[in-house]
Parts: sequence; C-alpha cells; structure tokens
Amino acid sequence: MPDMKQLLFCFLALGMCVGVAWADENVKAVQSRLKKDGLYRGQASGEYDSETAAAVTRFQIRNGLAITGKLDAETARALGLAAAKTEPAEPAPVSGTWQRLRNGDMEFLQDLNKGTIPPPKAPTPQNSPGRVVASRVAKARVEPHAPPPRLPEDMPPATPATPVPATSSAPAPDFGSERLRDYVGAFVLAGLDPKVGAELEFFADRVDYFGERNVGREKIRRDLVRYDRLWPDRRFWLAGGLEVEREAGGKLQVTFPLRYELRHGSRHAAGMVRKTLVLREAGNDLEIVAVNETKARGARR
Repeated sequence: MPDMKQLLFCFLALGMCVGVAWADENVKAVQSRLKKDGLYRGQASGEYDSETAAAVTRFQIRNGLAITGKLDAETARALGLAAAKTEPAEPAPVSGTWQRLRNGDMEFLQDLNKGTIPPPKAPTPQNSPGRVVASRVAKARVEPHAPPPRLPEDMPPATPATPVPATSSAPAPDFGSERLRDYVGAFVLAGLDPKVGAELEFFADRVDYFGERNVGREKIRRDLVRYDRLWPDRRFWLAGGLEVEREAGGKLQVTFPLRYELRHGSRHAAGMVRKTLVLREAGNDLEIVAVNETKARGARR
C-alpha cells in the first residue's frame, strides 16, 4: 500500500499535469483567435514561443491593453478566454519578443501583404479598455519613456525643438502603419526588458533627446539606468492611434499617446504623455534620431 508521501507526490504531479494541459489548451485558443484576427501566422501548437508573444503584443497594442508581451488576465479576458478554476501562472514574454516586433516580423508582414493571412481587425472603443484621450497638452521636459514630470525645482527650462515642415502625411511605403505599430510596441516592450537599457538599441549614435541636441548613446544609457532605479515597476498602454508624417530627408515623425503607471515601493505616479519619435531608415530597419514628449494636462502624480 503506498505511503502518504507517495500519495502526496502523485496528487501534486496530477495537479501539475492538469495545469500544464490547461495552459497548453489556453495558449492554443489564444493562437487560434489571434490567427483569425490576422495577428498570428503560425499553428495552434500550444507553445508560448516568441511568435506567439509577438502576436499577443500586437493584440495589446491595437486594443489599448497594457503592453507586456504576456498572456495576463486582462489580455485573456479581452480575447474572450474563460478562466480556469485554478489558473496557472501567466506565460512570461519570451526572450526576443521585442526584437521580433522591431524587425517587423518579416514573415508575418510578407504574408499580410500577400493576403495569406487576413489584415488585423481594427479595434473598437469598447475593445480598448483604459483608453485615455487628451483634449489639451502642454510642453514639458520629462524623463524618457513616459515618466511623470519632475518637481519644479528639479526641472530645467524646456528647450523646444525646431519643427521640420512635413511634406506628406503618409508613411514611407516600406514602413506602413502595421509595422510602425509593431515598432512602437517593441520600443515600449524593450523598456520592460530585464536587461536594463535594452531600448538603447533603437537609438542612432547621436540623437535629439527631449529637447537636447546631439546626445550620445552613453548619456542615454545612463539616463535609462537611472530611470529604471527610480521606477522599477512600470506599465504602459498605447492610448490611441499613431499620427505619422513624412519629414524632409525621408524621415518619419510618429506621435502617439502613451499612458503609464509607475511604482517604487510606496511611491506611485500615473498619467499620460504624447510621445514623438523621429525615425529614419537604417538598412532594412528603422532607428530613432529624435525623441520628445508632451505631458497631458491633468496627469496624476
């Protein structure tokens, strides 16, 4: 007759198998739904790989959800998945997710352009939880990646960037709206990477950085490290569509509303900014040559 330890081991093993099986079926359901929505091109394998994580991030970007790369509870609900009685831990974003999004997931985009998979469905307001609309914005010099405004005594005077006249309202042919959404999502997701300063890979060697001209990558890296120490717990939402303009020299100016929640112990800050990235082609990729943002009025601290 088996002893108590053996029975306990069998019970735990059975529970783990049920949890894994449910997780696989849940991931399969996610993959099938995202494939139907035109956000995923793979098979419903039940494996939460980088392609699946990239597709989940696409869904989050386009539906106003927190950009995490994870199949979190909020994303599962938005996908219409029923919760299990004992829900396993949410899948973590797979290493390489933001790189895949940044590079445009070329196979996904090629299939999209050929019509092999359907185009992504446009989100509706009721499918965009937490959507925030800023009616008026004011210029403010703030930290990178949607932090809150600094205290008045810490804030240097803003240095407005010299505007470059736009010559067209359409993006470059090779970098359409779907790829630009992926690029923005990749940039935000890189800011959550355990490797602090991962988003540095998006910047050119010299950047117009929040009103300061010709800033080098080392200074940006120090800024990102300092920001991570200041706010180690961060959440971001794309709170609306992208506004894209073609600048002189073929550069793209991409502006988007980004909502944020930041925590460090008992400290908390939340609000929204309109972030602007100026991008230029770098081979088959894009790189950031300027970044700035304006703080929405009424942002909470």
